[in-house]
Amino acid sequence: MPGKNYNVLFLCTHNSARSILAESAMNRLGQGRFFGYSAGSQPSGRIHPYAIDLLGELGHDVDALRSKSWDEFAQPGAPQFDFIFTVCDAAADEVCPVWPGHPVSAHWGIADPSRVEGAPAAQRRAFSETLQIMSDRIRKFIALPFEKLDSETLKEQLREIGKIKL
Repeated sequence: MPGKNYNVLFLCTHNSARSILAESAMNRLGQGRFFGYSAGSQPSGRIHPYAIDLLGELGHDVDALRSKSWDEFAQPGAPQFDFIFTVCDAAADEVCPVWPGHPVSAHWGIADPSRVEGAPAAQRRAFSETLQIMSDRIRKFIALPFEKLDSETLKEQLREIGKIKL
């Protein structure tokens, strides 16, 4: 539908890095038409410091970001989602809550930057690369001609977008 706004949920197990980066990127790139949210099946309760540092350095609004459970979005009054993307393999394999409205879902898996070992510079670079990949995927996603795509074509496009790497 032209002019329609879309709610997009990014799921990861701990909701501390990848899904947080994706949420923030969606809210910046979505230009008021796409609204990003994130959650985890087993949230850590904290956002990885490198994720917050990176987003802050790039001028993203980080004040409202927090690690939260996907149960929060299964409650009455929660936003209804149009799209749900899992960004870690563990979350993709879990049994998710039943989401109202039958959102379109896809797996956009990406390596966990918080598992990178070594010097802090290498760890920070992993977060930057993760944000870049998610931003590239989101740009491709928001450019899709939703009103012209049938359900199966849309799902195929989302799967292909999930394969974008650096």
